[in-house]
Amino acid sequence: MSILAKIAEIENEMARTQRNKATAHHLGLLKARLAKLRRELITPKGGSGGGTGEGFDVAKTGDARVGFVGFPSVGKSTLLSNLAGVYSEVAAYEFTTLTTVPGVIRYKGAKIQLLDLPGIIEGAKDGKGRGRQVIAVARTCNLILIVLDVLKPLVHKKLIEHELEGFGIRLNKQPPNIGFKKKDKGGINFTATCAQTELDAETVKSILAEYKIHNADITLRSDSTADDLIDVVEGNRVYIPCIYVLNKIDQISIEELDIIYKVPHCVPISAHHRWNFDDLLERMWDYLQLVRIYTKPKGQLPDYTSPVVLPDGRTAVEDFCLKIHKNLIKEFKYALVWGSSVKHNPQKVGKDHVLEDEDVIQLVKK
Repeated sequence: MSILAKIAEIENEMARTQRNKATAHHLGLLKARLAKLRRELITPKGGSGGGTGEGFDVAKTGDARVGFVGFPSVGKSTLLSNLAGVYSEVAAYEFTTLTTVPGVIRYKGAKIQLLDLPGIIEGAKDGKGRGRQVIAVARTCNLILIVLDVLKPLVHKKLIEHELEGFGIRLNKQPPNIGFKKKDKGGINFTATCAQTELDAETVKSILAEYKIHNADITLRSDSTADDLIDVVEGNRVYIPCIYVLNKIDQISIEELDIIYKVPHCVPISAHHRWNFDDLLERMWDYLQLVRIYTKPKGQLPDYTSPVVLPDGRTAVEDFCLKIHKNLIKEFKYALVWGSSVKHNPQKVGKDHVLEDEDVIQLVKK
């Protein structure tokens, strides 16, 4: 039996099973089995498994990477060429773009790499079309733009989300608040700090047994589902922010546009007429959460033209030094910082001080 047949069989069984407390245990087991099979699909066992996709892996440049995902002919290439001035082949038939086309825009001093990925088709996570490589590139992005045709958005949105979920990409979600630690002996130690609606000790044990884990500490710090537990055990999930870009708004009425604007994580645009690009760029900047740090040479004015851009969560002075050069931290004595992260300007700080957006820094060497 092929992996695809096994997956189909488990999905059918899950569809047949009623959802209630008595079957929760059984469904949890099926979900774990499904997750394991999916992982085998993405990383085939044995050998290198066929050649890589021609022209897919693009070198990472700039401070952040944004991928455009969508079905064929929704205007991804038009959007890229109008945003970044890069010519990605555009035509009125489907599957015009066959490999990844990179482009770079400068926005608020940061270099953002845009990737136009080839169109996704249904069943991409099962290896149909070029889907597997497309989604593999999508996993490396800091932000995903799902480009949808405004005339048929919901069907496409559901399908694409389903494909990305199958590859272990979680959109606009936080990692589940579950502590998981393997041990050598001592059995499964299960603690829940709050009331659980779906998981109990039995279900947790059976899901872990499916992964041949019999000794571990599990701590549930929020009301979690079986899927959350499987995500933590698999450990290969990526959590990426996502914006739904509704293209071709020149084909709908103003009233419909007002409704679309109320949908969360959604930006309506027209790639062809270049409408609402500034709103899209602003929203991208919010979701990327980049931090700009300006440098100041001793005795001179700060250089506001080219900031050093750091990703959110890695904005200590030490990270700033490593971004410029790895030897800089060895000669580091202290830094003078002006801006919102310090109480008085300038303030003398060490390498563990966390910088905020648009701070000015001057390094003092030993």
